[in-house]
Order: sequence, then structure tokens, then C-alpha cells
Amino acid sequence: MPTRAAAHTKARASVLAALTATVLAATGTPALASTDPGHPMNRAFERAAAQYDVPRDLLAAVGYGETRLDGHSGRPSQANGFGVMHLVSNPENRTLERAAGLTGEPLAALRTDTAANILGGAAVLRGYADKLGLDARDRDDLGAWYPAVARYGGSEGPAAALYADTVYTFLADGLDAVTPDGEHVSVTGRPVSPHKGALTAADTSTRSADYPSALWVPADPNNFATGRTAAIDKVVIHVTQGSYAGSISWFQDPASEVSSHYVVRSSDGQITQMVRDSDTAYHARSANASALGIEHEGFIDDPSWFTDSMYRSSAALTAYLCGRYGIPKDRAHIIGHSEAPGNDHTDPGPYWDWTRYMELVAGSTGGSPGADGLSFAAYATQRSGSTNTQVTAVQTLLNAQGYPAGEADGSFGPATQAAVTAFQAAHGLESDGVVGARTWTALLSAGDTSALAEGASGDGVKRLQRALTAALGSTVGVDGSFGPATATALRGYQTGRGLTADGIAGPDTWAALQAGR
Repeated sequence: MPTRAAAHTKARASVLAALTATVLAATGTPALASTDPGHPMNRAFERAAAQYDVPRDLLAAVGYGETRLDGHSGRPSQANGFGVMHLVSNPENRTLERAAGLTGEPLAALRTDTAANILGGAAVLRGYADKLGLDARDRDDLGAWYPAVARYGGSEGPAAALYADTVYTFLADGLDAVTPDGEHVSVTGRPVSPHKGALTAADTSTRSADYPSALWVPADPNNFATGRTAAIDKVVIHVTQGSYAGSISWFQDPASEVSSHYVVRSSDGQITQMVRDSDTAYHARSANASALGIEHEGFIDDPSWFTDSMYRSSAALTAYLCGRYGIPKDRAHIIGHSEAPGNDHTDPGPYWDWTRYMELVAGSTGGSPGADGLSFAAYATQRSGSTNTQVTAVQTLLNAQGYPAGEADGSFGPATQAAVTAFQAAHGLESDGVVGARTWTALLSAGDTSALAEGASGDGVKRLQRALTAALGSTVGVDGSFGPATATALRGYQTGRGLTADGIAGPDTWAALQAGR
């Protein structure tokens, strides 16, 4: 949870934003088996879906993505959002009040009563669908709800697309969740084809200049200060008390006056940078001038948000930053928000596993190769003058594909640059001689395009795992075994590129990867 520097503190209604997503879809067949009458949340989803003609699975998945189906006993989030559906009441987003107007439910009930809150979320989604002109037939098509889901996220442009893409990734994967009361809420994953409309053009692929594995979505200039007044000497770990896409949206809102350098997604470890390392984000008061802030999607009282993918991706980022800025990899220099001087926040909270996190940081340089010399936790931009093990990997890949890069010595000289430029021209990439995320993706995926599905193994799976790591900007374990984690990463890639999200690396997926998409 970020806080602005004292010199910049102003009253504000809320801090972190709402709504990320994880949505799971119904295409006509209910995903749940017959619902037990004793299951109140399931019944609430079914009743709300029927009353407002919103797909039940869509509704359940939005709630899961927002809160893991935990209403937090009516306590507000940092965005002043309430309940399972995270109905928000702040100066920029008033879905709580909108829900009250649509349902006739009192504000107090919408904040604290789960059934009323879910009804309110359904009403808001249906209201967006009506404004978009969706008729009864459209509402039966799960893909047609994409723009409405994007609007529910409370943002516009790339941030809205990130929100909706996350929703539809989880929609494809399915869901088997347990509420805080022990009730099971399930949705069966299935292929989805979102109708993105104007959001198709939203650029969600721009890469960070500081950490090329990260996406770049800039915070509003009002939410950070250009430059620094002190040398970078620490990393501050935060928890958003909200969602990934919602936090990105909030940092883009000039009214928030808060930001962080990086935001990490729970489901797959995707990272978005929002403030350049050289600038001062407003996240830790007196520590702002000398600290880099990393936000982690979730809530401090729910450890289910702190996934293996999140820990590994964040640790790779922290290790990279420590190496780049000479920060010691210890708990005196990698601290929680609660440990920053002058702060009154409690994140990352009691469920953040510091022992595991520091072991991961210590064991990763953010750029150390696997035993094969090609597998990295993150792929950084390489250009003329670069000298490291990732350059060796570039040279090895180019030579193997018939582009003579010279000796694989880890030194990016004229021969390597010429080979990179030739490779880029042959694959329809910008021929700038720089190995960024797109060129990495094309290099790593080059080769046989035989279809691969869950259960496959071998070198082809390793190529897929490396390419997905480069394309997604988050670590996909390279073990040559196509398991559930690889399938999830692949569906996320397919959804983000407008491909059929079936979790199978077929011709279209290989073509996209080898084109550097």
C-alpha cells in the first residue's frame, strides 16, 4: 500500500484501486453441479444472474478476481470498495452508489450483506451491457461481455484491457474456490473468444526500459516526482489491498497522489512498471527518495493471493534491482512497507513469507541462466556493448538458426548486431539490432512447430516455456514438462494476443510466438 511523501500529502478518499479479475464463463451449460440449498453464496450468484440476465459464471469470476470471494466483513478496501463484488465509493468510481440506484438496496446492505452486494455487482454489469447496446442474444454470448467487464474495472485504455484480459484468462482456466465460510464455488474452464471492440487497439505490450520483462503503463505525473534527491539503497515490499489492474488504474488517476514503481500480479507473476527507477514514486513517505517500491496484488489477511508465481517473479525483479543498483540482498535493505521509517501501514502483513522470499532473492540474480545456458527467470534487453550471459544465449540462438553472430563469448559486438538485424528483418520485426522482448520471443520460439498440449515433454516444451517467459514478462519454469502452470501461462498469452485460449501450442500460437507477438 503506497503513501505519498509528507510534503505531498493531501486529503483523498481512497488509495488503491479496485477490481482485477478472474472470470470464468458460462456458454449455456451451468458450470456448477446442482447447488446445495445450504450454499448461500452460490444461491446469491444464481439469483443475481437470473434477475439481471448476467452469466452466472461471469459474475462469480469477477467476484473471485476482486476479493477471492471474501467480503472482509464489510470492511472497505483501500479504494473504499466493499463486499465480494468490490462495489466502490470514491470520487472517481461510484459503483456502490450506482448499485443502490439500480437495485433499490440500501448502501449499508450493499456494503455488508453478501447477497445484496452480489446483486449490486450484477446490476452494475447489466447496466454497462445496456449502455453498450447488448440485447438478449448478445447477453447469451460470454465473449460479448468483454467491454462491460472492462468498464467494471473502472479504468480506460491499456489498463482496462489488462483488467478484462485477466478476467478472460481465468474464464478460460476455470475456478474451484473455497470461501472464508468453507463454501465451494466452482466454474468450469472453456475456450473463450472475447469481443474486444475498441479495446483491441489498446497497447498492452509496451515494455519497461528499466526491467524489460515488465510491461510499461505510466502513472499520472501528479502521482510521482521526476528525479531523486537520494541514491537508491532499498526495495520496499507492499501489498495493494486491491487488485492488479485496479492498482494500475489508481496510479494513473491524478486524484490518487500515490504510486509505486512496479506492480506484480498474483495469478502468474506478471509485472507492470509505472514509475521509472530514476523517479520518485509516492509509496513510503520518508523512504520515497531512496527506495524502489514493489506492489503485490492481494490483501494482507488472505495468504491465497501470495502465489508461487508471484513470489518467484517478484524475487527475480528484486534480485535484478539489487544487482543493478548495488543494494545488498538482506532484510536491512529489502523491507516491508511497515518497516519503512515514518509509516503507519502494516503490509505486507503476517502471511508474507519473508524466509522463502529472501531465499528466492538470494538464489536469483534476475539474469542467471539455467543449466542449458538459455533459460532465465527474465530476459533483459541486450544491445551493442552489452556483456553478460544473456548475450551468450543470443549468440547461441542466432548461430543455431543460421545467422552468424560470431563466437558465443557474451560480448555484443558488430557481428552480433548484424546477425540480430538480419534475424529481425527476416521475421518482420523492427530491424534496430536490439534484442528486446519481441526479438527474444521470436529467437526463443524458433524451430519445430508441432502441436504441444498438457502432458507433453521434451525440448519443444522448453522452447515454449522460454518463449512464454519472454513474451509475458513473468517467469515460466523451464523444466520441459507441460503441466498446469505452463497451460495457464499459455492461455494467458493466447488471450492477450487474441488467439483461441485453448492452452494448446498449435500452428497459430507458434506463428504468433515466432513473429515476436
